[in-house]
Amino acid sequence: MERRNLHLFLFLVLFYVTAVVSVYSQKQALIKQVTEDGVVSDVEENEEDDHLLKSEFTSFVSRYSKSYETTEEHDHRYKIFRSNFRRAQRNQVLDPSATHGITKFSDLTTEEFESQYLGLKKPKPSIFQKTNPASIGTHEAATLPTTDLPEDFDWRDLGAVTPVKDQGVCGSCWSFSAAAALEGANYLATGKLIGLSEQQMVDCDHVCDPTDSRSCDAGCNGGLMTNAFSYLMQSGGLESEKDYPYTGSDGTCKFDKSKIAASVANFSVISSDEDQIAANLVKYGPLAVGINAAFMQTYIGGVSCPYICFKNYLDHGVLLVGYGASGYSQLRFKNKPYWIIKNSWGDSWGEDGYYKICRGNNICGVDSMVSSVAATN
Repeated sequence: MERRNLHLFLFLVLFYVTAVVSVYSQKQALIKQVTEDGVVSDVEENEEDDHLLKSEFTSFVSRYSKSYETTEEHDHRYKIFRSNFRRAQRNQVLDPSATHGITKFSDLTTEEFESQYLGLKKPKPSIFQKTNPASIGTHEAATLPTTDLPEDFDWRDLGAVTPVKDQGVCGSCWSFSAAAALEGANYLATGKLIGLSEQQMVDCDHVCDPTDSRSCDAGCNGGLMTNAFSYLMQSGGLESEKDYPYTGSDGTCKFDKSKIAASVANFSVISSDEDQIAANLVKYGPLAVGINAAFMQTYIGGVSCPYICFKNYLDHGVLLVGYGASGYSQLRFKNKPYWIIKNSWGDSWGEDGYYKICRGNNICGVDSMVSSVAATN
């Protein structure tokens, strides 16, 4: 078994190196991308003449209502756009079961994208590893039966998921993940689907992880979903989005306890076992999840199943709402199951704001940081 695993690892490493070298060596590379009318087309990049890329950049600026104050800024963003175009080509090779191309983030450097749209703070590994249950304490999820799980499941079909929201230029993904999980839990407890306030957590929540004082919720500078659940238990709950609307920036806390719309009864950290994750999803509602967003900046659609994606570098908080059984993965030449992820970058990103990532082997760390929350009735 160990020898088989070693051979598989060496094969993946060889494939990765070959794929990257292949992309760089092709003088005229093809990539699928979405044009202005939403049709998928093939676009050819010629290193000697970037006329087509400039045309695509012009369409990109119009499509996403981009504006640049100076000619220098315009030219700078075009260079970044070209670089991200090539990055999308590499991602397409490494993640062929998904479609990668031009997105609304295509004029941002990797550093800009990470600082503006990600924001998950990773605590010490023991917090989310079942191998050290003592560190989890009362928040460790109980083992659930998994024999009768449905083949496909989606909380959107059952009314427990609010429309996709947009966190804007603010590293508040953790608050959107936590709020969305509580929205689902509150629906299960009360039968009412209420949009809850992410801004309350951005402004008021400064709770730190009990085992790592460096992992504190800090508004647009990041946070953790489990910290947010602890804050909500301490504060009494969360106001509605209507009463405490989102601004996309750090502000002064205006929490009004008399306007609480949903309260947390308890929360649990779930093991990385995928059957247990599915069982908790079905029983307790949408789950707060941390993920490595390395392939999400260029993602357009399909089931993302990259050949290589680091599992321990979690930088984005999202919501797990369901799963399917028929995602296609080219490497395995057969249908593979996948998770359905609700993101917080608006419905113009991905598949109407959603991301599909294949189940199995903890792809991009999607199974590593999963938590459920229960609402009071």
